[in-house]
Amino acid sequence: MAVLLLRPSTYRVPLVLEIWAIAETAFFALIYVPRTIVLQRAATHPELLPREQRRELFKLCLDTVEDPEKYLSGWMRGAPASEIKRENVKELFCWAFLNKKDHGPEDDDELEEYADETELCLGRRLEPGRGNAVSLRVTVDRFQSLHRSLLWYFCVFFVDTITFSSLIWNSFHFHSLPFSQSFDVFPLRPFGLLSKQKTPAKTLTYWHRPHTSKARLPILFIHGIGIGLYPYVNFLSQINKSSNGRDEDGDIGIIAIEIMSVSFRITGAALEKDQMCFEIQQILRHHGWHECILASHSYGSVISSHLLHYSETSQLFGPVLLIDPVSILLHLPDVAYNFTARKPIRANEHQLYYFASMDMGVAHTLGRRFFWAENILWKHDMDGRQVTVSLASRDLIVDTEAVGRYLAQDGNGKPKKEEWKHREWKGKGLDILWFDDLDHAQKLEWRERFIAPAMNGL
Repeated sequence: MAVLLLRPSTYRVPLVLEIWAIAETAFFALIYVPRTIVLQRAATHPELLPREQRRELFKLCLDTVEDPEKYLSGWMRGAPASEIKRENVKELFCWAFLNKKDHGPEDDDELEEYADETELCLGRRLEPGRGNAVSLRVTVDRFQSLHRSLLWYFCVFFVDTITFSSLIWNSFHFHSLPFSQSFDVFPLRPFGLLSKQKTPAKTLTYWHRPHTSKARLPILFIHGIGIGLYPYVNFLSQINKSSNGRDEDGDIGIIAIEIMSVSFRITGAALEKDQMCFEIQQILRHHGWHECILASHSYGSVISSHLLHYSETSQLFGPVLLIDPVSILLHLPDVAYNFTARKPIRANEHQLYYFASMDMGVAHTLGRRFFWAENILWKHDMDGRQVTVSLASRDLIVDTEAVGRYLAQDGNGKPKKEEWKHREWKGKGLDILWFDDLDHAQKLEWRERFIAPAMNGL
């Protein structure tokens, strides 16, 4: 018996599984580990605003905070007030307004001013010194990500193929990168080699459906974090059907931009604000679009903010549709905390955490390319525009109640209680579409209550 136990086993797993195991090991050691080290490099922050503009931005932030204690606790990862002391607050504001991890003597005057203003807002004194609270400083903290197997990327490839086929079926045309850049994204996209149309932009790919309508504007759509355009295929294909597009007037044209850095791929870093706006401008000019509707979902609202702030592109947009926007009241801690620091409990939180927050590309985009001060969209940025903002009551990322109250403020700065949740969509000025009992992105499937009223008038 002892001899049998010591004798080497002659059993081997199937050759296919051996090859797969070797490939997975090599992928982890040669791709994932080195890449995570490279991606942790320090962020290149935007150019620092002049002090007077920083002061105005700080005041604007405090003026739109409804609960100062909750605000501070959120940015301190839920720490109790007793652990949030003056130095903790100064450390947070050093990152938020000075784009730095550590402050020096040259910054004390400004940070003390911010701490004093915070005390007035709180209605109490901040204890001197430093407590045990740890501030949430997204672009200087070390971010976390989880390994994704080759099997996972095979699934992404499979979903990408379904998306490609579905969009082709719905009369969209893919505008790909040149052959030399086709290997900049993993998993590879061989169907892009079949496309005759090439993108006029340097890095952005997109889907285009020709615009033939004479009475309505075409639509530029920007998706959110997820597996690319797959969750939006039905939404995009239903736009013309819900607006009776196939009639004598023709079809509403659509350009759907692909943001690969937040689409569960291994690819280059997210584009900086100016480059993103410039490349989208090139795409719109290529198709002769001088005015269009700007529609975006979730993370796409950040890019929408850039496009509306950027003088070269802001004039190209008429009506604006923001679905589950994360860019409004972005100075509140909810988006940063819920996406990067919250410990998941419910099923939807685990889904967000594992599939989105811990993806390598998404984590890098939020941890090294997501600068709240340039991403935020204020209410006054929407003045003079026809804007529809769609919010869901059970959104697991955004404090939609706070966003809704902020947008519904009257001329005196007072919220219009709960009335704003039940108003009919008018398609004039600033409209709010409120959906009870729905979570982030769920309303995209509601054709009668969402797609038709929102897109018909736009």
